[in-house]
Amino acid sequence: MLIIKQRKLASMLILCGATLSLPATAAASAYPDKPISIVVAYPPGSDTDVMARLYAEKLAPKVGQSIMVVNRPGASGILGSSSVARAAPDGYTLLFAPSTFATAPLVMKQQGSTHYHPINDFQPVIQMTSSSLLVVANPDTKFSHLGDLIRAAKQGEKLSYGSPGAGSPMHIVGEWLSLTAGVKLQHIPYKGVAPTVTDVVAGHIPAALVTVGPVQQYLTAGRLKALAVTDPARTPILPDVPTIAESGYPDVQLRAWNAFFAPAGTPDAVVNLLNENLRQVLTAPDVIEKLTAMSALPAGGPPDALAAQLATDYQQLGALIKQLNIQAD
Repeated sequence: MLIIKQRKLASMLILCGATLSLPATAAASAYPDKPISIVVAYPPGSDTDVMARLYAEKLAPKVGQSIMVVNRPGASGILGSSSVARAAPDGYTLLFAPSTFATAPLVMKQQGSTHYHPINDFQPVIQMTSSSLLVVANPDTKFSHLGDLIRAAKQGEKLSYGSPGAGSPMHIVGEWLSLTAGVKLQHIPYKGVAPTVTDVVAGHIPAALVTVGPVQQYLTAGRLKALAVTDPARTPILPDVPTIAESGYPDVQLRAWNAFFAPAGTPDAVVNLLNENLRQVLTAPDVIEKLTAMSALPAGGPPDALAAQLATDYQQLGALIKQLNIQAD
């Protein structure tokens, strides 16, 4: 009699559990049945915004729903990213973010409701692109290779480099290189890539760390010299430019990226559906052409690959940020 009651109880518990799981399963299988929002934590017209709108346009017919891009700029991306972290984990609010997403909470002084944890608060969906960071120099300098710049600094020459801002990936790489090479390069922070490029082209600063896209025209015209890329290997966009590793500093390597994230707790079925469709978007010839024009390379891969990249950046760069006391202005 006792055994029968226990079996009935077990059956009821199993049935109850299955019933409780039905809404989430049903919601995932019906996804998407309403419009999707992609949050970009930067202003309209930024590279991140332009890419997000391209992907939204291509993804919409694949999932059969309209997709809106919503710009929520502020605090180096923290405000917009935080809003997605607090959104319902149902796949209807996504974040499209650059790789600064991994480090912004570590260099910014924002706390409280506008703070987020890039690993704990989000579910990686897919890495869309990778792009290079580049050490450039004014052509009037005597530097043809990164080694020339480092040797000059070691010989006592006071040298500076510009970056798009304190706490940016370019700033982190610059201080990382200084630490590894045993030199002191003075950091000059600017408010964005454009003024950084303007000043190095004009010769107001000898060198800078920037993204490739904004300086391509100056490299072609001979108004800037490319000294090294920060990638682990040479980039097909600039195949003749050596890496920092080739220049003698193998530990200094960083590749920028852009990716989609969903709030933590988003069902795997939803994440996998988005991943599969966005992988298809990346194979479209016109998408590849537009990304190439922005000096970005298609990436793709499963959510786990993005999760691994995010964890590496957060841990490795986080340790450097702490060691070098890097903070945004």
